[in-house]
Amino acid sequence: MTLRCEIATQDKLLFQGDVDIVVAPTTLGELGILPNHTPLLTKLDYGVLKIRHGGIEELFTVSGGVLEARPDMVIVLADVGEHIDEIDYERAEAARRRAEDLLKQIPSRNTEEYLAVEAALRRSMLRLEAVQRFRRTSRRRSRRDSVEDT
Repeated sequence: MTLRCEIATQDKLLFQGDVDIVVAPTTLGELGILPNHTPLLTKLDYGVLKIRHGGIEELFTVSGGVLEARPDMVIVLADVGEHIDEIDYERAEAARRRAEDLLKQIPSRNTEEYLAVEAALRRSMLRLEAVQRFRRTSRRRSRRDSVEDT
């Protein structure tokens, strides 16, 4: 038995399909969702969201948003997110350096500007860590790889 999963950001659909399990970073900790899960609405935290389907694991970075679980469906509306295979490491590293430099220039920590730059730094650090942790240790075959092999 599977459940329908949709993962989207404000500007694009990251994934849509049937999955065996969704494991998501929430503000209360990591949450695993299997078919027939009790209905639930929760806030997403910064972290790596994992889905498994047919023996394939796909990974996405997410930075905030909400997750709705129903017995037959999971809907993830991430503030920011992307598939780990699509992360440009050099671009994420440049964003990290820019954010760190900007934080040094902002005089007060209690401003909207400081909080926005701090959030940008946190997102870039998440992206860099995800690439280092998951791309190196065990390169998983994704649906994209399977399609390209045919």
